[in-house]
Amino acid sequence: MTRAVEVDGLSRAFGAVRAVEDLRFDVRPGELFGIVGPDGAGKTTTLRMLAGVLRPTRGDARIGGVSVVRDPERVKPDLAYMAQRFGLYTDLTVQENLDFYADLHGVARDARGARYARLFAFSGLAPFRHRLAGALSGGMKQKLGLSCALVHHPAVLILDEPTFGVDPISRRDLWLIVHGMVADGMTVLVSTAYLDEAERCDRIVLLHEGRVVALDTPDALQRRLAGRLRAVRTDAPRRARDLLRGHPAVAQATLFGETLHVALPASDADWPGARAALEAAGITLHEDAPIDASLEDVFMALTREAPAHA
Repeated sequence: MTRAVEVDGLSRAFGAVRAVEDLRFDVRPGELFGIVGPDGAGKTTTLRMLAGVLRPTRGDARIGGVSVVRDPERVKPDLAYMAQRFGLYTDLTVQENLDFYADLHGVARDARGARYARLFAFSGLAPFRHRLAGALSGGMKQKLGLSCALVHHPAVLILDEPTFGVDPISRRDLWLIVHGMVADGMTVLVSTAYLDEAERCDRIVLLHEGRVVALDTPDALQRRLAGRLRAVRTDAPRRARDLLRGHPAVAQATLFGETLHVALPASDADWPGARAALEAAGITLHEDAPIDASLEDVFMALTREAPAHA
């Protein structure tokens, strides 16, 4: 199979609101694929449709060649979906939650010992197996949720912002678990609003207002702004930003702290005119240098260039 997941014109409306519109992308077997965008971009709606818990308004998706619209129940044995608020039972212990999900997915009892040992090994939850889930920290709850999702060893794992609200150490641990699953051949789709996390993915799709604005590897997306991005520090950063945003030689000007990241339409050849405009306005430049683009720079540039939706 050349495609683990195929998304074909997937759309979803809630009344007059088009949450997701005509999504098209494929995910390869064994790929760590990121669905990236800010709140309201359509990430959760997309994953819920892929998981078969929300019916599309139009379009379809296939997981392992099976349609999530026509045959959602046949998709589920090979799929695990971990929502932002995973359905842990807080009045059950860690072990009892694992047992419940193993029962739910029909995991054979003679296979559970080795399965649990592995889940405990990478989650670090073994010392807490008899603790109530409700008494766990936020990061430990996420690790337990991920362990429950993995208990039947699915072919495709769908994670909806798994590190949201998690402390930095647990966030790192969760990503180590995910990378371990991918190394074993599992296909993982993960949504995130954190662009530094998106850089961990093999490929990402950037969503803006429910539509795809880009699909590629993180490196390839960052190369789109090669030679087009400058870091600029001035004595009046906000005034400089506002002036540059109205200048024809500037595609995007965004403040990161006190430093402006200035994206140019084509190359550095466009910059001298914009710099002269700053100086003519009495703004003093303290720093002016080309820089490599981050995914945040790319996302800001692409969403600005994206056509407005009717």
